Amino acid sequence: QVQLVESGGGLVQPGGSLRLSCAASGSILSINVMGWYRQAPGKERELVAAITSGGSTNHADSVKGRFTISRDNAKNTVYLQMNSLKPEDTAVYYCNADLLYSVGSAYRGYDLWGQGTQVTVSS
Repeated sequence: QVQLVESGGGLVQPGGSLRLSCAASGSILSINVMGWYRQAPGKERELVAAITSGGSTNHADSVKGRFTISRDNAKNTVYLQMNSLKPEDTAVYYCNADLLYSVGSAYRGYDLWGQGTQVTVSS
């Protein structure tokens, strides 16, 4: 059994900051890419940022210079520091992990999603 648990969402005023965290737990052997996605009402889910196990990152153009993704491999945790938030950043943010885990003596690969955390930017 593996799972991702997100935290850190909430209500913030425009220009404010939030930090999202996502911790993976279970019989995890390795995690390749971890990422953050978001979905606003009436819109498709979109990639916000991703980070490899080696620390290479990619950020969507809409958040470059404002958001920063990072990870702690020892804790199987990924973070998203969000600064200079705008109303258009309002969405449910989802954590994603491409991981390898064990079930008994077997190894399985899985693309795992968190439950989502609401971020609302409003005055």
